[in-house]
Amino acid sequence: MTNDRRVLLHQNKHALAASVAARFLTNMVDVLHQQEEANVVLTGGSVGIAVLAAVNESPARDTIDWSRVNFWWGDERWLPRTDPERNELQAREALLDHISVPPENIHAFGASDDAVEAGTDALDAAAARYTAELLGRAPNGAQYPRIDVMLLGVGPDGHIASLFPHRSGIREREASVVAVRDSPKPPAARLSLTRPVINSSDRVWLVLAGSDKASALGLALAGASRDEVPAAGIKGRYRTVFFVDNDAAAQVPESLIAPGY
Repeated sequence: MTNDRRVLLHQNKHALAASVAARFLTNMVDVLHQQEEANVVLTGGSVGIAVLAAVNESPARDTIDWSRVNFWWGDERWLPRTDPERNELQAREALLDHISVPPENIHAFGASDDAVEAGTDALDAAAARYTAELLGRAPNGAQYPRIDVMLLGVGPDGHIASLFPHRSGIREREASVVAVRDSPKPPAARLSLTRPVINSSDRVWLVLAGSDKASALGLALAGASRDEVPAAGIKGRYRTVFFVDNDAAAQVPESLIAPGY
């Protein structure tokens, strides 16, 4: 199978979320038919959480054996565990608390109120713990699991996960997880998967809606540098799909939009 990069256009945010949810459920059926378990990386943001809510509302939700699905996150805000701005909490409320997924299959990033050893930098320690958790689920010789679906949002500046333009995170080549201390959007402290992990995924699905994303999307598809527009440096092993609404697609050449969308 070769990599395929495409843009799928939807009328509005609601239609976008419903489409991604339906495709996700179908994909999980296919993946679990072919292998024992699946690894999915979730994203935050209004569209990412809307997708999870649409999965929860789908009549097909309970056709999936969720006990065979592992959930990870692309990034997390360094906040207390119960802070409503945490991607983990939003994902739990939208989907994870409503399905039969074992607690050990939910791989959340550390939180700022987790206990750490005295003298240990908490953010670095959390990055190290998540690195170890990824390694613990990896096949022999790998640093992280085989990821079946990587869901990503895209910021107005083109950032993905917590990898921002002109910051060191997007240039990281070795580490699986980075501690972010200089995020240009609050909170400044975050944890994020790196580009090597993201690009190791079989399928990368970038979901974005709104006119404020149009410039970043246009630049990413036009071949901007990953340092300038991090989304431009993202490419899954088999398939990379940009799920967008009409407003976000304002600067996408018609030739890049998949037929029928």
